[in-house]
Amino acid sequence: MTITLARSHSVYDTKEVESAQERARALKSAELEAFYDNMLALGGERFVTTPSSTEALEPLYEDCPNFGEVLDDLRRYLGLALAGGAGFNVMPVLLLGDPGVGKTHFGKRLAAVLGTEFEFISMNALSAGFVITGSSSTWKGAKCGKVAERLVRGKFANPVVLLDEVEKATGSTQSDPMAALYQLLEPETSRAFHDEFIDIDLDASQVFWVLTANSLEGIPPALLSRMAVYEVPAPTPEQAAAIAQLVYAGLLIELKLQDVEPELPQSVQDKLSDVSPREMRKALLDALGFAVAAGRKALIPEDVRLKADPCRRKIGF
Repeated sequence: MTITLARSHSVYDTKEVESAQERARALKSAELEAFYDNMLALGGERFVTTPSSTEALEPLYEDCPNFGEVLDDLRRYLGLALAGGAGFNVMPVLLLGDPGVGKTHFGKRLAAVLGTEFEFISMNALSAGFVITGSSSTWKGAKCGKVAERLVRGKFANPVVLLDEVEKATGSTQSDPMAALYQLLEPETSRAFHDEFIDIDLDASQVFWVLTANSLEGIPPALLSRMAVYEVPAPTPEQAAAIAQLVYAGLLIELKLQDVEPELPQSVQDKLSDVSPREMRKALLDALGFAVAAGRKALIPEDVRLKADPCRRKIGF
């Protein structure tokens, strides 16, 4: 049986927080002072999780079958970490592929098998780096960035943080969202990550970074050199069938449909072969509704009523 091992790691020094709180009192910043109160109440220690066996990654081979190359490397790195007693802390991963191949879903599932938390940051929506680095407490409406918020308010020092569509990030020279990544994606410099709002150093070196992109265009070479790049293909028809069965089985459990046939007929799998798992879930949910209404305990192809959508994405999550 695979269990999750956890050790303690210091994310920030409470003495530095106390000093910063004194400065906040002098500035009469009630919001910032309250944030420091929360930091002191939570303490600076967080958990770092590591699966006790490489078998922990096995469910992902079934759930995300088109991510085999990534998983093979992660399994080897986890094996090395376990053999030497070190933490499972690999270099940032860039998942390169068309929209819909399952990149975000993979990040969520990875966090689940690692026993840690997940944070999603859309780089496409970023017009500045403040969402990552926070904004100065002297600004109106200032707040900490998402990285600091996850490390402070969360329970883990090694959350999986997914930066989506990193190639589409934009910003001014004063607030370039890419600028923060040069520090955060480097193990040594990420140990002293400075959030502008909190104004103290945080140790972000244990964060498991997953970045996604549709292409390499727009990503600076210096940033690419900090990442392990993987091209993720769309699932094959066989892999799509396996995903459909997983989605179907999950729906049966969720809906407590114990009398419905647990195996998805091949004819239904074939009809879902080019449907994305997000659309697949709705299609199967509707299909189950039609089957139950008709008094049947197994789906037939006619239950799967796909709507024509010229903008439908390629298969994926």
